[in-house]
Amino acid sequence: MPWDEAGVPAYTRDTGAALLPERAATPAPEGAAVLQYEWLGAWVVVARGSYDMDSIAPLSDALGAAVRRHPKVVLDASGITFADSTLLNLLIRTHQAGTLRVVAPSPQLQRLCEITGVDSILQTRTSVDDAAVS
Repeated sequence: MPWDEAGVPAYTRDTGAALLPERAATPAPEGAAVLQYEWLGAWVVVARGSYDMDSIAPLSDALGAAVRRHPKVVLDASGITFADSTLLNLLIRTHQAGTLRVVAPSPQLQRLCEITGVDSILQTRTSVDDAAVS
């Protein structure tokens, strides 16, 4: 089953909470998708696919709006298949603007963060639940 048909990501429990219709899905270029919802008092942004300068805009818009409106923002990065310095820059700017927790970065993203030292400034968690409550 494609991830976008699955509903709530596997990292959370299904409580039956509905996604906010006006913010549920953000169109993104082919290969990238952004989903958003509120969970345990945090705003969760789920990123799937490849992010570079041609595809970053929907994720940048989502994280920018989230950090301005919510005290805690969680990025579920488990589905990010490619990232370059464009995404790293976005993560740093979001971290500087508010509270950002990155959940389960994909191996490619985790390696990129390690190589550049960004892993030393970002707060990572293993699950959305953990990121939302900690």
